[in-house]
Amino acid sequence: MTDWTPYTMRARAWFEDLRNQICAEFEAIEREAGSDAAFRYTQWNREEEGNPDPGGGTQGLMKGKVFEKVGVNISTVRGSFAKEFAGSINGASAEAPGFVATGISLVAHMTNPHVPAVHMNTRFLTTTKAWFGGGADLNPPLPYAEDTHAFHNAMRAACDPHGADYYDRYSKWAEEYFYIPHRKVGRGVGGLFCDHLECTDDASWEANFAFIQDIGRQFLASFPAIVRKRMHTPFDAADEAQMFEYRGRYAEFNLVYDRGTIFGLKTGGNIDAILMSLPPRATWS
Repeated sequence: MTDWTPYTMRARAWFEDLRNQICAEFEAIEREAGSDAAFRYTQWNREEEGNPDPGGGTQGLMKGKVFEKVGVNISTVRGSFAKEFAGSINGASAEAPGFVATGISLVAHMTNPHVPAVHMNTRFLTTTKAWFGGGADLNPPLPYAEDTHAFHNAMRAACDPHGADYYDRYSKWAEEYFYIPHRKVGRGVGGLFCDHLECTDDASWEANFAFIQDIGRQFLASFPAIVRKRMHTPFDAADEAQMFEYRGRYAEFNLVYDRGTIFGLKTGGNIDAILMSLPPRATWS
């Protein structure tokens, strides 16, 4: 059986570095808007009875002029799933509930309705199996076709070096995953979603890790450019009302269907970090 510990540490280091790059870029955007907003970092420790080293993470939160609320979280946790939950996780079971997980999770809700909200999450997990998963998706209250095109082009650029069918497969998966069944609408305009990219040896781990890194790099290359393009667009009360209603749909998805939210709640994660995805203001009609 492969000892995945060194691989987990490499993935963790990448997620931490990506967090630093993203937060620096978002703070730079705030400076360009005349704001001194900065991320506030809060460390948290996971607790699990009988586990001397359950891990934890760091929640990064910023509330500014451009980013009404943005959270960029990293964590590395280890322990055992509850027996009733273990069977729903790839490679885990009631008889083998152990896991290690490391990842980054980001959600940004913007002040200007013309600037899209966004989500990005990538992770590496080990149970009796080892795999990567995650993706990124754009969530505009007021969609612009050119922004959607630019974001999808970036996601395609992340995919193409790794598989000719990756973009078609994982953009379709995002379309299916980021869907609100009770509303019969998508959460946004899509992006990428993948899961269970299994690693069986060094070569498959390196290949999957390179793909996950490219998702992060392309997110960083594309989303800040969209923010800078739209952040000075004038908006009115009607635009804001549409944004608040849209945020309500976003909250519904994250609380009812999102796998990351469910995973965090089922594994004793930090509640504030798990629910940082919820918007600061929203409406329901």
